[in-house]
Amino acid sequence: MSVTAPAAELARPASGTRAASASGKKLAEREHRVVNQPAFVLHSYPYKETSLIVDVLTRDYGRIALMAKGAKRPHSKLRGALQTFQPLQIGWSGKSEVRTLIAAEWVGGLLPLERAALLCGFYLNELLVKLLAREDPHPALFDHYVAALNQLAHDESAAIVLRKFELSLLKETGVAGSLSVSTTTREPVEPDLLYVFDPERGPREAKVHDNTPVVSGKTLLDMAREDYSDATTQMQSKFLMRYLLAHHLGGIPLNTRQILIDLLQL
Repeated sequence: MSVTAPAAELARPASGTRAASASGKKLAEREHRVVNQPAFVLHSYPYKETSLIVDVLTRDYGRIALMAKGAKRPHSKLRGALQTFQPLQIGWSGKSEVRTLIAAEWVGGLLPLERAALLCGFYLNELLVKLLAREDPHPALFDHYVAALNQLAHDESAAIVLRKFELSLLKETGVAGSLSVSTTTREPVEPDLLYVFDPERGPREAKVHDNTPVVSGKTLLDMAREDYSDATTQMQSKFLMRYLLAHHLGGIPLNTRQILIDLLQL
């Protein structure tokens, strides 16, 4: 006479199977573990009672979201480390959309941002959050970001620092056309001519009824070589970048940009 095991018994994995499954899970987590990655906190918000979701910019993995478990607890080692504009070495595990932060250490090397420079830093962070896709690595953009923070901390011209970073962000994400070649003639931009800039293609010679920002060829050439010493270049590049960013943001407002306009006319 045969004895049939209850269905529940058949469905329940053996202890050896459970152990193997747990071991496999831990191995998978180790295989998806990253350590000692240079990073900056861009933004964070509370998650449940004691944790945070942290949006970080990393050098080699781009912008990623991390869960910082227990980071809101008074004695958490993560609590003091997860500050904006501070160079970090971080580590995480997991492969889901939101990974788990396992380490964050402040490494120093940058002066803190103060007053207007601090607001400019938040503007850079907002640009990255809204224009940079997750998990899209841009090591050169990471270096531009570090350079911009350093320049702001040393009281370099905020307007020039922001213009350089705005343009580098559009270039790195592949949405900035050439500044120095006309899209209509395929010839080099002429310093003495006036141009409008098609956000999807690049510059073309201005016409009488154009309702987009008109800039001189000299301004475009100055921007291409990161030379903002001319006052006209500074003014025209400000309005041009404002127009291009608005286009690529698709109407999403930049909160810090409006504050900067109101307070600093940047």
